[in-house]
Formats: sequence, C-alpha cells, structure tokens
Amino acid sequence: MKHSTLRIIFLLTALQGSFAAQAQEGSIRGRIFDEDSNEPIPFANIALQNTTLGAVSDIDGRYEIKGIEPGLYNVQSSYVGYQSRTIFEVEVGASKPVTLNIALTSSGTQLQEVEVTTAVFERNAESPVSLQNIGTNEIQRNPGGNRDISRALQVLPGVASSLSFRNDIIIRGGAPNENRFYLDGIEIPIINHFATQGSSGGPVGILNVNFIQSVDFYSGAFPANRGDALSAVLEFTQKDGNEERLRTNFTLAATDIGLTFDGPIGDKTTFIFSARRSYLQFLFGIIGLPFLPTFNDSQLKVKHRFNKKNEISIIGLGAYDTFRLNESAAEDEEDPDLRQRNEYILGNLPINEQWNYTIGANYKHFSKRGFQNVVLSRTHLKNTAVKFRNNDDSDPDNLILDYSSEEIENKLRLEHTERRAGFRINVGINAEDVTFISNTFNEISLPTGDVNIIDFESRVRFQRFGFFGSVSKSFYDERLALAFGMRSDWNNFVSSMASPLDQFSPRISLSYSITPELSFNANVGRYFQLPPYTIFGFRDETGRLVNRDNQITYITNDHYVAGFQYLLPKNTKVSVEGFYKIYDKYPFSIRDNISLANQGADFGVIGNEAVLSIGEGRAYGLEFLAQRKLYNGFYGIAALTLVRSEFADANGVFAPSSWDNGFIFTLTAGKKFARNWEFGTRIRALGGTPFTPFDLQTSSLRRVWDIRGQGVFDFNRLNSERNPNVHQVDVRLDKKYFFEKWSLNVYLDIENVTNALFELEPFVDVQRNEQGMPLADPNDPERYLLTRIPNSVGTFLPSIGVVIEF
Repeated sequence: MKHSTLRIIFLLTALQGSFAAQAQEGSIRGRIFDEDSNEPIPFANIALQNTTLGAVSDIDGRYEIKGIEPGLYNVQSSYVGYQSRTIFEVEVGASKPVTLNIALTSSGTQLQEVEVTTAVFERNAESPVSLQNIGTNEIQRNPGGNRDISRALQVLPGVASSLSFRNDIIIRGGAPNENRFYLDGIEIPIINHFATQGSSGGPVGILNVNFIQSVDFYSGAFPANRGDALSAVLEFTQKDGNEERLRTNFTLAATDIGLTFDGPIGDKTTFIFSARRSYLQFLFGIIGLPFLPTFNDSQLKVKHRFNKKNEISIIGLGAYDTFRLNESAAEDEEDPDLRQRNEYILGNLPINEQWNYTIGANYKHFSKRGFQNVVLSRTHLKNTAVKFRNNDDSDPDNLILDYSSEEIENKLRLEHTERRAGFRINVGINAEDVTFISNTFNEISLPTGDVNIIDFESRVRFQRFGFFGSVSKSFYDERLALAFGMRSDWNNFVSSMASPLDQFSPRISLSYSITPELSFNANVGRYFQLPPYTIFGFRDETGRLVNRDNQITYITNDHYVAGFQYLLPKNTKVSVEGFYKIYDKYPFSIRDNISLANQGADFGVIGNEAVLSIGEGRAYGLEFLAQRKLYNGFYGIAALTLVRSEFADANGVFAPSSWDNGFIFTLTAGKKFARNWEFGTRIRALGGTPFTPFDLQTSSLRRVWDIRGQGVFDFNRLNSERNPNVHQVDVRLDKKYFFEKWSLNVYLDIENVTNALFELEPFVDVQRNEQGMPLADPNDPERYLLTRIPNSVGTFLPSIGVVIEF
C-alpha cells in the first residue's frame, strides 16, 4: 500500500509537465454593503493582503479586482465608521470571476477619523469567548478529513475525536447530543449519515463542502437566538450560486462521488444543487470491516432577491442510508483475533436503514436600522433497526429487535435585529410542532438474569415555544464591549416543562481590550436542552407514557468561561480560556442506574427507556490555542485542552464520564508552494477514555447470553478503567491546475501515516466449538465459557481524490 502511495506522488509530479498551460488571470467582483440595512457602502477599500492589488467600491457599493494570478488570497475591506473585515483564503481561478459580497458592521467610530486599520480576527460582543471560525478551504484541505466538515471541526480547541470510523463531535466533556447545527439560520438536527438517534454522530458527514462559505463554532457563550444547546452551536453559512452562468463541480473522493451545479435562474435568482453517492462499502470491505454502509445525499440552495430590501433563501438537505452485514469479514479473515472480533460484531450489530430531510426558508427584510427574519422549516427522520438471533431470519422466533421510529418537526422563528444609538438589539419568538412515532419490539436480558420484553407502539404530539432577546454595546472607543441576553423555552408535553420561568436562561458577556493586542474576555450563562424525543415516546406494557408520569424536564447547564487573547502580526493569535460547566436534571436510566450523559458514541438509539431527571455532572478545564491564518503561504493551528468530565453514579458519587479524555492535543499545519502545490499534516493525541468493565459472572449465565449475545456491563464499577492514550498523524498533498475554462485539483490523503495501532477495551464473547456453538462450562452447566476478544484500532489508509470544476 505504501508503494502505491509513492506511485501516486510520482504521478502528480509527472502531471505537472503534462498539464503545463499558459498563464491565466482571474478576478474578484462583488458588492460591499451595510450588514444591517443592506445599503451599499461607496468608496470602501478592498485589497488583497500582501499584494498591490485592490479596488474602491463605486456609488452602488460594487467593486472589481482584475489581473489576479490564480491561487488563494485574503481579501481585506475597510471603511471609516465600520469594523474592518478580512475574508481568508478566497480561491481565484481563471475559468470564472469570483463573486464575493462583503457585509460590514457599523462600529460607531466618528466619520472625521481617517486612519483605518484592517482587523484580522473579528470580535463578537455577544460571544467574545469560545468562538472560532473556519472557511471552506480549511475544511477541504484538512489532512485525514476527506473533505468532511465534521472531521475538520476536530482541529478546534475543546473538540475530542476518536480513531474509529465515526464523526462524533465531543466538546468540552459534553455528550455528542448536546450540539445544535444551523444552515443559513435554519436548524438542521442531523449532519451525519447513519446518525445515532438521540445523539448526533455517525461515520460520514451529510453536508457538502462545496456549499460552505464558512463555519462559526461556538463552544460556549451561545447567542440568545440559538437555544436547546449545552455544548456547542455551529452556524454553517452557504455560498450563493453563480450569478453569471452555470458551473459544474465533479468530485471523486475517497468515500463518495458527487456532482454540484450552481448558476443563475433569471436576473434575481441563483441556485446550488448537489447529489452524492458513496462507495464507502467498498472501502470498508477492503479493510475487512464487518458492515458495509451505503449513503446517498442531496443538497439545495435557492436565493431570490425581490429588491434591495427583500430576499429569501430556500434550502433542502436529504439523506438515505442503508447497510448490510459483511459476513465474509469473519469467514475470510486469517487473523484469529480479527476473525473472532468480526464474528462478535456480526452477532450483535442490527441491520439499519435511515432517511431524513430538512427543507426550510429564511425570508429577510431590510429596514432603515436593521432587518427582520421569518424562518420556516420542516425536518423528518425515519430510523429502522432489525436484529435476529445468529442473523437467522428464517425463524420468526429468532427476532430480538424490531425498531422503527419517526421524528417530525415543523418550526417557525421570527426575529428582529437593529442598531440604535450604538446598541445592537435582537429579539424574537419561536414555535414548533413535534410528532414522534415509535414501534418497538426488543428482548432485553436484565443484569438479574431475567428477560424483559419491550413491545409497544407510540405516537406523541406536542408543541414547543420560546422567546429570546439580546442587547450589546461597546464603550470607551470600543475598548469595552458588554452584552446581555436571555431566552426561555417551554412545551405542553408535561407540566414539569410548561412554565417559561422554569427555563429562564440569562447570559452576560464582557470583553475588555487592555491593549490593542491583549484582551480579557468572559461569559456566564445558563442553558437548557430538551431530552431526546425517544424518551418522550417510551411506553410500558400497559401503554403508559412512563416518562411523562416521571415528570421529565429540561437538562440544565451553567457555563462559566473566561480567558485572554493576544493578537500577533502575520494573521496570528494566541489565547487561553478556562471553563466550568455544571449539569443538572440529566436523564438517568432506571434500568441501568447510570446517566444517559455516558451514551451516544455508538450506533443505535439513545433514550428509548424509562428515565428520571435527576442526573448531575460537571466538566471543567483549560484551553490553549495558537493560530495562524494563511500568510505568505503558511498556516497552522495548535490546540491543547485539559479537560475533566464527571457525572454522578447511582450512589451520587462523581465518576469520570465517557468523554473524560483528560487531554486533547491537535496540531494542523501546512505550506503552499510554487506552482499551486500544497502540503499539510495533522497530529492528534488524546488521553484514554474511561470504560465500564463487564460483569463476567452475570455475562456467563446461559439465560442471559442467549438473549443478549454480548457481555453485561458492571455499572457498579462505572467507568472505573481506562483505554490507553492514542495518537495519529495524517498528511495530505494537493496539486491544483488552472485553465481558461476549467480547473483540476488532485490530492493524496493518508490517514494514520505511521500505522499506529492501539488496543482498546476488549470485547467479551463465549467460547465456541468448530460448529460455532457456545461451549458450556463443564463445572457449571448453567454458564458458558467466556473469552476476551482484542479490540484494536488504527489503519494506514491512503486515498486519492479528484475535483474538476468547469
């Protein structure tokens, strides 16, 4: 495999001469305007950083910069009375002009001041801490990321990742289901294929990076107009379609093949549309995994401008996912440990099928001092899982799991934003109609050895409501910025969640510039999140909505965050932040006597059981960040997080949670060379996560194993053992070619280039005879003989990708 990698590098070098072309030039054009009123800003300065190229906007705010050599550029814009802005890594090609519309924010600076400096890192008064931004090129070139947005986020501070084939976003010691995602201001509950229901992770991202302009990542200090989050809010901003002519992008990546089209529909409307299909099943088959997933997705954005004061964006996002078991992964495996591991996984993994979609519209009206948004959306998720004992579906009595559920959300949000006397004000309301449908049959073996059959049909419908508001202002020549926000959420499912006062959620932020380079920033806030819908629909054998009678309620999380940031020359900053998060009223499993906060990083369903809202937890730590945006061909980001995450066990004693890594270190850096070559690398090192050992005595009971087919955890020793520390090095090499009417990007991406291998917590299985039947313990016929199966992770995985635009 490594020899093949060397051949690919040689091929890329050879292509340099084969595709030699005459020098071409590109251009950047667009409009610069007031963010709040949409009014044009005439005579603004627009320049390409570290070049002599630039332009001044005309009376209509329009500009054009010509004669640009193809490549990546940082675009800086400024005007007196407005906060200057830098847009990083705008890619210019020769085949089409780049349309770059730039919104500037009023700063309150007096117009007679003529000295203008261009800020590189923008300051957000409402979220002065815990906010990072990444652009589309940072996502595309992320080593080991394969153009997957979820993986690109793993380079940011506070974000833990795993070495398995999953995209769980674990932030500051919180579970994956504590995050919320917005696409052009419209909430999208699901961003991964084969998503864990009640959580957010999965093996592959749904969002197409060709649509993305930038991502704002909040790991705290959440805006008041974004509710229902405890660990993170992610704002994805999409590009607008090409205004001049139809463009096509063809991508052949390591896991999928896709087409993207964008262009105009008349004079006032643009669109972007993509469709992708995976061949992930072939990759998983090659490396011998016991399951073969196939995913399909499509994405759409249409933007229509009625006039300069009114516009609407319509989005669509959908996915259809299936997978089948790869029984040859056990039959053809020569390594006895891997064969036994694959047999174990095949014996326990259900066959899953899932589809989902989100459609939405965001109407925006600009007034004299601000704008108003009307946001409508609908999301629908269908999830099914089926499992037969020994994968034998010829006998209906072998059925041990038959699960089907649907989550349907119809949402409305109204917002008003304006600037008045130096204050920025945002207020709004939201309403939501929720339907949850579930059909569940599941045989469960309890730790006592008894068998519990869960068999119910459920349909619940309820409404959610909320209101929010925030105000911010800068003082003392913008050295001090203060912001206050609040929101409240409630619903009519149960009386314990019906009062807006019980979910009153205040937050306050402060940012003080000690010097022009050094600032102190802080935020304090209380946040609430609704438990997973699976909890709402669970019923007992009598048909009773158990968790309604248990008076479930919102999860509460108090955040305390403070830190310093220092700005350096050459697009560089360093920062340190401390955080402390206090959880209360987390769903607590009655069956297992553990907090659901420890679940979510595996395939399946979270919350389809009886719970009590009594769980407590805490997460705290320090984050260190050093970041350099692209400057003279160099870029990089280094992040170190020291974190502890603990939740109370059945005895009220705090124990490490499943997300307690201890430390998280990432270093991503790269260099752009002449002739459009680029090389990047990513180094990750994480502390070992805790795990709960198996109760071998209970697991070995025949009546238990025959139902479960896997070991029983000993929750009396919750997360009492740890996996080893892990590390991985990924590299990526890109070569871009720009021609008069098209462009070509060829890349080589290698995950785990050092071929590091780590042994995680072992599986427990029964010993079997040559026919594959479990062996009884000769000293105790009521038990099986057990064995441990090694569980290793780490695969050297090279891949090549091709991106063609024309």
